Amino acid sequence: MKGISKDIEKLGFDNYFQDKIDPARLADYRIARVVAVNKNSYLIRNRKNDVFAEPTGKLMFSADSPLDYPTVGDWVYGQFIDDESFAVIHEIIPRKSLLKRKTSGKKIEFQLIAANIDTAMIIQSLDSDYNIRRLERYLVMINESNIHPVVLLSKSDLLTPDETEKKKADIYKVMPNIQIVAFSNRDDSGFDRVKELLVPRKTFCLIGSSGVGKTTLLNKLMGEELYETKTVREKDGKGRHTTARRQLIVLENGAMVIDTPGMRELGNIAVESGLSDTFSEIAELSEQCRYNDCTHTREGGCAVLAALKDGIITEERYQNYIKMNKESAYYEMSYWEKRQKDKQFGKLVKSVMKHKKSDMK
Repeated sequence: MKGISKDIEKLGFDNYFQDKIDPARLADYRIARVVAVNKNSYLIRNRKNDVFAEPTGKLMFSADSPLDYPTVGDWVYGQFIDDESFAVIHEIIPRKSLLKRKTSGKKIEFQLIAANIDTAMIIQSLDSDYNIRRLERYLVMINESNIHPVVLLSKSDLLTPDETEKKKADIYKVMPNIQIVAFSNRDDSGFDRVKELLVPRKTFCLIGSSGVGKTTLLNKLMGEELYETKTVREKDGKGRHTTARRQLIVLENGAMVIDTPGMRELGNIAVESGLSDTFSEIAELSEQCRYNDCTHTREGGCAVLAALKDGIITEERYQNYIKMNKESAYYEMSYWEKRQKDKQFGKLVKSVMKHKKSDMK
């Protein structure tokens, strides 16, 4: 099709996006993929070169929330100028998936992580970072976005094979269908299995806490030390941020990997389907509750509480589900209240500007 480079197919442009584009727009714009985000500036790729880009004023003015801005992995309509040394982003092509979370701190807003991800690789290290409850939080975020999850357990050299299998078995107890690969950046055990997961023309995302080995793994996948790594603090086992910006890297075999900064907080907004997919056994039990609006906390005839009492569901998993469910509901309510206030303020500003223009005539 006119205006579409064959090279963008190598960047993951498939039939899904082919069906979403407007052919008429290709007379003025070219399709490109956002490969890096750094504050308000972007790098986009149409063929093989990365070009600095900025969104149009119209795109920024019409944006109602951070969800309306481009993020790494997005496909966009770009206008290339100055001998293709610069580009302007005019519009985002409808997304296949969008990985997002609540912003850290008290602010109730979405933070975009990456778009159009096929598989999210959750990395936890087999030291103090290993935490099934946090893993559940990652899975809620990923399942809500309809992205395929994979768990990578790094630093397997710290444990015996039997100890590693025990850790994996603990995860399988609550997530029996999840794919898990244990590996070590130090002795390369399991590294080939990780590489086998990376399919050409598909987009993968590495997510996890700082210090779990994401950047070291990425360097090994690329075959060279292109990105700086930092040591983990001995006193608490916590890592320091290495990745400063979100970026898409194309590996030698054609697979694409998006590296993301480590996440200290994992709040989620409006993740009903993500909770149901992650805590599927609780979702199934809830259908047997006496009341349709059962909160699974104190009601009589609650199948979830009965399963908890009988030991079918562990106390830890139940408490994590209830906590995330309450958090999500609270954040969702707060977010929509904020959105309504923003809209009302926007209408007020437009009304004032309209009257000012009338007075000037």
